[in-house]
Amino acid sequence: MPRHRPVHLPRPTSPPRPQAPRDVRSAVTLRQRLAELRGPAVAPRPLDARALAALAANPGCKRRALLDGAGVDKTALATALGSPAPFGQSQFAFMRGNAFEAKVKADGGTELMRLLHERLGEPGEPPRDVTVPDLSAAGPEGRAARTALALRETTGAGGWALLDHPMLALEVAGSPAYLEPDAVVVHPDGTWTVVEIKSFPMIDGSADAAKVGAAARQSAVYVLALERIAAATEGAQVGHRVLLVCPKDFSNLPAASVVDVRKQCAVTRRQLIRLTRIEDIAAALPEGTTFDPERSPEELGRAVESVTAAYAPECLAACELAFHCRGKARAEGAVEALGRSVRGELGGLTTVGAVLAAAAGKEGDPADPTVSALRHAAALRAEALSASPALIRRTGPEGGSGCH
Repeated sequence: MPRHRPVHLPRPTSPPRPQAPRDVRSAVTLRQRLAELRGPAVAPRPLDARALAALAANPGCKRRALLDGAGVDKTALATALGSPAPFGQSQFAFMRGNAFEAKVKADGGTELMRLLHERLGEPGEPPRDVTVPDLSAAGPEGRAARTALALRETTGAGGWALLDHPMLALEVAGSPAYLEPDAVVVHPDGTWTVVEIKSFPMIDGSADAAKVGAAARQSAVYVLALERIAAATEGAQVGHRVLLVCPKDFSNLPAASVVDVRKQCAVTRRQLIRLTRIEDIAAALPEGTTFDPERSPEELGRAVESVTAAYAPECLAACELAFHCRGKARAEGAVEALGRSVRGELGGLTTVGAVLAAAAGKEGDPADPTVSALRHAAALRAEALSASPALIRRTGPEGGSGCH
């Protein structure tokens, strides 16, 4: 009689635990890493449109991309390093700007809509029945979602709407940035217009060109963020003309001008694409790197220098760490301290010492056009200096007859 072999039943196993998607896990890991870089007790500093426009203007600076992406307070960091930035908006200017903005938006934005209707050349009378949706929500993520919903609802309704301080989201180097324009107007035809309110004066219908340019770059960032929402909203389109509202002459009365930001949008879009992803920069840092302002200046200095920077004199007006970076560039004799145009003209000569040695004929290939031009310029300078004493004796120090 055949013997029956025992049957071994498989042991019961517990069901596998559900795992979060890979992109969610990587996002959580990145947030943890950025929190470590910022410091365990330091709250993230939000990235506003002004900082984002400055970042887009210098996409090669990995240092700023990482610090802004991690929410590091660069003002506190620069102070801890001993190179505080001596600029910023005064409390008086801040209060004056808030008072002017409140005046422009008073009575449900009646004056603002009149200016927009007048400057954009809208037909008929200025709009009076304007919807002002409530955009309050918890946190920047909630406010951004509420803003997107309000834009879709008001666009579908086909009327005028004024969104006061909406919250927009824009991905920058793999990390979300939350932006808050002064206002966005929804037209009945589905066009969205950005409104930027500034406190600098508009004298005789024109304002300071540099300040207008900065406002245009800042508004371009808002336009790019709105385009992401408009792409998912039927019938919506973002206008490339921004309404800039400023005080008229030296009064507190509002005046407006239309600024075309198509060029600024194209430049900013291209520069943002070129930005290195933040996780790639953070992965290359030494273990234990942190920018916590509570650390010693020596440790902070090593942390800052572990991330490459792309300094230029233009950074002095836009970055809190510019004075620290300028000091390092000068100490190393980097030609970047002389400006981007000079750096571009000098080609492979990256230090002031190498430039002077090439001009003196001590180093460099004579066949190199840059070296040849430097030596020719040095010869012309030497010739001018050798002739200057006789020229001074003949004409006098003030260019006159030589009588003293």
